[in-house]
Amino acid sequence: MPRPPRRRAGRGPWLPVAGALLVGLLLGGCGYSLRGNLPPHIRTVAVPTFQNTTQESGVENTVTAAVVSAFASSGKLRVVSPEEADAILEGEIVGYQIQSIAVDRTLNVREYRLLVTLNIRFRDVRKGEMLWRQEGLQEKADFRVPGQVSATISREEAAVREAAVDIGRKIVNLVVDRF
Repeated sequence: MPRPPRRRAGRGPWLPVAGALLVGLLLGGCGYSLRGNLPPHIRTVAVPTFQNTTQESGVENTVTAAVVSAFASSGKLRVVSPEEADAILEGEIVGYQIQSIAVDRTLNVREYRLLVTLNIRFRDVRKGEMLWRQEGLQEKADFRVPGQVSATISREEAAVREAAVDIGRKIVNLVVDRF
């Protein structure tokens, strides 16, 4: 009958701890931080109300508020006025489309897709340079509708808010992770 393998002295529960410490040191040495790789002097951002070149009034306020909220909840950059900011995030809403994506048996539209398109610019105001820009950033939100027109309008408004929240998250990730 074979003997069970003998345990070597010195191997014990410290091995996983040592491995975790090694990973921590490597990540620390790679410049990883909760702020991403933003230039170190950028600690604040201003987010002026986005420009709206679409025919959909008010969407710029919803999207801007969602972007500000996303920055505030991420904790990566503090949102301040343009006069106090290290960087400014400027946005322009260039597209607002509603597409029908599902109909019932009588060909009444029952589900729509809202598609919002933006152009974004992130500028370092301390150094006076453009850090990055992205044209054609898109986000979508689908919404189902009952037969009443009033319910369709309120569901569209909810879809705008949902898409705006996703836009805010996407922009914060782009700002922080781009560097």
